[in-house]
Amino acid sequence: MLKIRPGHQIELLQGGHAFFSSLVQAIDRSTHEVRLETYIFNMDVSGARVAASLARAAQRGVAVYVVMDGVGTPHFPAEWAIRFDGSGVQWRIFSPLGRWGVLIPSRWRRLHRKLCVVDGTVAFCGGINVLDDYYDPNHGVLESPRFDFAVRVKGPLVQAAHAATTQFWWRLQAVSTVRQRDFPAAWQALQEALALTRQSHSFNGGSTGPLETLEDTTNARLVLRDNVHNRTRIERSYRQAIGAATHEIIIANAYFLPGRKLRKGLIHAAQRGVRVRLLLQGRYEYFMQYHATRPVYGALLAAGVEIHEYSVSFLHAKVAVIDSHWATVGSSNLDPLSLLLAREANVVVDDVAFAKNLRARLEHAMVHGGLRVKPSVYANRPWHQRFLDRVAFVLMRILLFLNGKRY
Repeated sequence: MLKIRPGHQIELLQGGHAFFSSLVQAIDRSTHEVRLETYIFNMDVSGARVAASLARAAQRGVAVYVVMDGVGTPHFPAEWAIRFDGSGVQWRIFSPLGRWGVLIPSRWRRLHRKLCVVDGTVAFCGGINVLDDYYDPNHGVLESPRFDFAVRVKGPLVQAAHAATTQFWWRLQAVSTVRQRDFPAAWQALQEALALTRQSHSFNGGSTGPLETLEDTTNARLVLRDNVHNRTRIERSYRQAIGAATHEIIIANAYFLPGRKLRKGLIHAAQRGVRVRLLLQGRYEYFMQYHATRPVYGALLAAGVEIHEYSVSFLHAKVAVIDSHWATVGSSNLDPLSLLLAREANVVVDDVAFAKNLRARLEHAMVHGGLRVKPSVYANRPWHQRFLDRVAFVLMRILLFLNGKRY
């Protein structure tokens, strides 16, 4: 059972404007260390603003570490690489695909989490990349902002976020020094990584330990997914909360293709009288994510689950509220890439005020930006759409098989 610690101060941040303002302010106030991990680091106006704050911090002597994913950020602008190097920012691109990378199953394990820890006292976690709300790398300028969330946290879980980001940096250092044949440095980096892995694992599954004294008693916890100690922790946190639900489940998810156990959990909840509402992607973004999702609609709709598709702009949120007190905000989609392959990070909160705030925003999005899927319309969708849905679903299963995963 997930142990949730008290003593947190948590601020819900909706959209890039709120997130980047809070993030840059924290970085500009940093005194000794900033650690940032992101899937996409795009040098639009918002990205340049964050990058400039990181460079300023490094120039005044703050240790700054940045990791971005090699698929989400395949190219980092040369002028910013020079500026980062010149200011002292230490940065890496995780697992670039290379020429044949897409054919190598191990390269599908991406860094998808969005974490930032400043001075070991404040952490940011959510689904928002370093990417402007009104811009999409594949679709250009958007007429409405992307729908997404993050949280700003103070309290005990910041220790876990700091341990996780530090451990990951040392792991990358170990790999880099092995490739350079600097084996003593690689051994030292590996020892650092293993020690911090044990520390991070303790924060995520062990005893609560001493708590920082804070005015707020909000209960929260950082929940990680990786391929070592935390393979199923995010999925289990969802399943436990869904299984305990008594009256309401609201989930907003960008890429929704839950496995059999999660689907059964939602169906059983609806069958026992819990109102289950899903806010899902209504716009076409990628072939696989769009079409592979739809074959699972049928059983959910038949059980009474309400499905609303968000179409005002791109839905990128990965959040949920259950029974108006349990909530989660993070980077993990409910699809096989997030739940089986990627590094992810979610914050789980058990607090009525926080949950009601998030719930109100999700309801507003459903009413003003969503279109409810009617079972009759779904059942009678055109044959060519049903064909594409089935093709995408089968392709997803094949890709998982090649990765040695069952879902």
